[in-house]
Amino acid sequence: MNMYLFVYDLMQFCGHSWIFTNMIIRFMTFGKGLVMRLCQLLSVLEMLHILIGIDKSRLLPRFLQITERIIVLFVVINSQEEVQGKYVVCVLFFLWNLLDVVRYTYNMLARMGLYYLPLTWLNFSLCIPFYPLSVLAEGFAICVSLPYFESFGTYSIKLPFPFTFSIYFPYVLKMYLLVLFAGMCFIIQNLFSERMAHLGTGNIKNKRS
Repeated sequence: MNMYLFVYDLMQFCGHSWIFTNMIIRFMTFGKGLVMRLCQLLSVLEMLHILIGIDKSRLLPRFLQITERIIVLFVVINSQEEVQGKYVVCVLFFLWNLLDVVRYTYNMLARMGLYYLPLTWLNFSLCIPFYPLSVLAEGFAICVSLPYFESFGTYSIKLPFPFTFSIYFPYVLKMYLLVLFAGMCFIIQNLFSERMAHLGTGNIKNKRS
């Protein structure tokens, strides 16, 4: 199972590194990127890894992080071409891939029992400021998309007579914003707990030895 997880982390590392490198070279890579969609879809496997016990991470924080990305990428960005060209999307992809390149590098080495203190520190410290920034970028991307969902009626449903029920999707997105920021608070608490668990004095000494 360690070999499988190593290969999985390697694939994610290569994918996110490719995206990250292209973003630096070309400065902007927007929502139609096949590699970005593929990496985010593959990340669903991480919940399966936790459920079957080969990954010891907590399920709920990982579930929240994965679902928020999938919703923002596939429902918001991918469905509205006008949003894909916004600078906030570039910033969002930059933050996602920066965090993932570090995380999957740490995970790959950890599968082999290799722990480097600078990388361990970076993995459990970089997410503290950058994860909230990524959520803010996600929220801003949703706000930017609202006029387009209102104009085009994407995902809005109005049932025919005799039903008097309709779903106005911009309202759904506005309610999701509340869920997004509530989930952010929970995940930040989890990130601090993980940082303390891995970077506490005793754990640092054990990994050095």
